[in-house]
Amino acid sequence: MTFTSHMDQALDEARAAAARGEVPVGAVIVAPDGRVVAAAGNRTRELNDPTAHAEILALRAACAGAGSERLPGYTLWVTLEPCAMCAAAMANARIARVCYGANDPKSGGVAHGARVFTHPQAHHEPEVVDGIGAEAASDLLKAFFAARR
Repeated sequence: MTFTSHMDQALDEARAAAARGEVPVGAVIVAPDGRVVAAAGNRTRELNDPTAHAEILALRAACAGAGSERLPGYTLWVTLEPCAMCAAAMANARIARVCYGANDPKSGGVAHGARVFTHPQAHHEPEVVDGIGAEAASDLLKAFFAARR
């Protein structure tokens, strides 16, 4: 099996989110056969919905396309370490692998904070690959917040 990164597409979604005035986080979901089945960027402000994180929007679209609330064998790519809410949703969806870019020591829920996937109450523990595109994702976030200060 050949490893193909989809972080560039997730970064494109993050840039589009930033252009909309949203926190620049982007997510892409890839089916076991390698097809991109969903892509999204944050839309919390646009939709007035605190759950409209890139990962949640991508999970909703991928599940709708699959006709199932479960996505075994699928990989979720996201530019920033998922928060606890998003990590719990990924566990509930039975995502096989989560690949993320920048760490989030303040609000992360995978390697920091709640550490959802390794918590005893987690429904599922996906494979986690971190640091892919981390510098580009971090730079995008830093520039976004610097422009607002």
